[in-house]
Amino acid sequence: MELALVVLPNGRDIALTEVHLTSTYGGLLEGYPMRRLNDMIMGGLAQRAARVLPGAPVHVVDPPRTRESDLNVGSLPFGPVESLPAVIVMGRFSSGPVDDGKDPVLHRSRLVIVWLQDHVALPSPEGAPAGLTVVDWERWAEDFEI
Repeated sequence: MELALVVLPNGRDIALTEVHLTSTYGGLLEGYPMRRLNDMIMGGLAQRAARVLPGAPVHVVDPPRTRESDLNVGSLPFGPVESLPAVIVMGRFSSGPVDDGKDPVLHRSRLVIVWLQDHVALPSPEGAPAGLTVVDWERWAEDFEI
């Protein structure tokens, strides 16, 4: 059963079959969001997604970063505040085979996609996050036999 269906600009339907949501800053007890912290979070997402949703290649969508004003930066010990969207979403997607030579009855393609978004919500054809809809499925996904 699919949880959501996303239509890519090239017309390919990708079906979300499993999803894992977590707070971007869910363990931050002290400090504030900043570039170095965000780089660490983003740098570990592919490995984290491979552990949470094993068995498929992983693609991480680069999220927007919101940087607050540089005013009063001197009073901040680690530089300016830079925030990522509040929710990390890891989703397992499947679609028809990438290789046109493979039998679509016996083969599918799969990919785990990681993206960040501002609110807890599943993607839909009308409301999928922009970064999700521009994933180059043919480049990142792998075919497998059912």
